[in-house]
Amino acid sequence: MKHLANIITASRIAASFFLLFVKTLSPWFYVLYVYCGVSDMIDGTVARMTNSQSSFGAKLDSVSDVCFFAVCAIKLFGLIKNEKYITVFAAVVLVLKLFSIICGAFKYKRLVMPHTVLNKITGFLLFLVPLTLSFADIKYTAIPVCIFAFAAAVHELFCVLTGKRIEY
Repeated sequence: MKHLANIITASRIAASFFLLFVKTLSPWFYVLYVYCGVSDMIDGTVARMTNSQSSFGAKLDSVSDVCFFAVCAIKLFGLIKNEKYITVFAAVVLVLKLFSIICGAFKYKRLVMPHTVLNKITGFLLFLVPLTLSFADIKYTAIPVCIFAFAAAVHELFCVLTGKRIEY
């Protein structure tokens, strides 16, 4: 039980890898996609319930989140490439997040990726987008995601630069 949360988190990395090899928006895509999302929601809870939180687990969770996000970006880019504003927002958010990571590495000599409430909301909204594509056009569902992602990236950079520790 002590390592269950880390096993769940590591399985998200594996599931993300397998997502690369399934057809986008196919049934297998959705199975793996939903598994990744659910595992992201429960691994922290399991760690707290089993009193097995660790800095390694937090880092593994961040790495797992990046893997899942990167795979989703690769798989879903074709759906947004004609929506220029989404691409611009995504590029700006990516630059802000990379700048935040670099600043955190220089300032704290370690990987710093704050788990803020805005990051959690953004992650949840991002997670919902592919699930809404059968009944909503991405150009409409992407607007709130873009706004929250930008606000979360600015807030994360603020937290890193000021040293404020705002976590869930």
